[in-house]
Amino acid sequence: MSTSHVIVGDGIAGSSAAETIREEDPDADVTVITDEGEALYNRILIKEFAKGKLPEAPISIHEPEWYEERDIDLQLNTHVNRVDAESQTLHTHSGESYDYDKLLVATGGTPTQLPVENSDAEGIHHFWTFEDAREIKEHAETSETGVIVGAGLLGIDLAAVCAAQGLESKYLMRGNRWWRYALSLEGAEIIHDALEEKGVDLEFDSGVDHFEVDDDGHVEAAVDPNGKRFDADWVGVAIGLNFNTEWLHGSGVKCDDGVVVDEHMQTNVDNIYAAGDITQFYDTLLGEQAQNGAWGSAKEQGAVAAQNMVADEPVESFQWVSSYSITHFEFPFLSFGHPTLGDETAERKYSDTEWRRLAFKNGQLIGGVLIGDLSQQSALKRIIREQLQVADQKEKLLEPDINVDKLEEPPQAD
Repeated sequence: MSTSHVIVGDGIAGSSAAETIREEDPDADVTVITDEGEALYNRILIKEFAKGKLPEAPISIHEPEWYEERDIDLQLNTHVNRVDAESQTLHTHSGESYDYDKLLVATGGTPTQLPVENSDAEGIHHFWTFEDAREIKEHAETSETGVIVGAGLLGIDLAAVCAAQGLESKYLMRGNRWWRYALSLEGAEIIHDALEEKGVDLEFDSGVDHFEVDDDGHVEAAVDPNGKRFDADWVGVAIGLNFNTEWLHGSGVKCDDGVVVDEHMQTNVDNIYAAGDITQFYDTLLGEQAQNGAWGSAKEQGAVAAQNMVADEPVESFQWVSSYSITHFEFPFLSFGHPTLGDETAERKYSDTEWRRLAFKNGQLIGGVLIGDLSQQSALKRIIREQLQVADQKEKLLEPDINVDKLEEPPQAD
């Protein structure tokens, strides 16, 4: 009998898994279930679409025909509301059920809503799906004033949309700099200057106490904890994700700010795997559980999970140095690994738009941020993959060109 594989979620993790399963087991039954109304698209490019820089056409990756050609059953607009792990059955909102031999959880997350008054008002946007991007673009094109909340990697995308669409905008940040968990003030100031050059005003030590709305329930202003009022007929919020794990309640699957998996993408429940943003995975390079929302990481996790799902025993481990780039400015920006973790850091500014910061833990390089010059990313990722003890060689790692082969090996203990 053929094995039944059911994948919940059609992002890059779920789609990568479906493709891998089909390649590894041509006779398997493969079903992909998604609550979205369209097949896989490029989440990286939707920000360019929202900025008005790209039409819709290049953003879709898989048309429904892609699934048909591979004999993959794609179920759109389908909400899974419960899984019975004992009978290995999924139940949907419409009353349908799907039996599985192996299940992959790849449902990602839902943007977190600000816990303040009127945060659900008309005109307040969250940026995650292609449909979100369409609404953001359409509203931005008819708006005059905007407010952005969320000083992280998704928040800056919303700021770039405001700039590209010509909104008079304020970027409200709780601390004294953008992405304060990964950048020092010196590095962040490069980003601050670039945002201001594009017409985005920055408000530090701020945030949102509440939103004001008009008689029709449409947002018209944000008021920060200091009492300052900022006009806004368009608001973008990006303060994190709530992971879509509600449907797993009662299944026995361990969840802790996401679905907990080992290095093989296996959960604690037999025949249930997880991949993508939703996972708290065991990072073999870091030596502990970690999370990562990068596209390449999710794609690799989906492939690793699939290889283990079709095997009798786990055959592949997830080992990956992720990276995330920002392309809104005249200079490049790249974060890699786990730049917000670590017990030591080292940094250097090379010019007005060139800066490097590295994070270390237990003597090993675990991540960093590169601004302006990305030429050393391969060397730095190699150091992470090889788990070299380099924390005492920071100056060499801050040189414009890094020679990994000339790094000193620590003395071996007797």
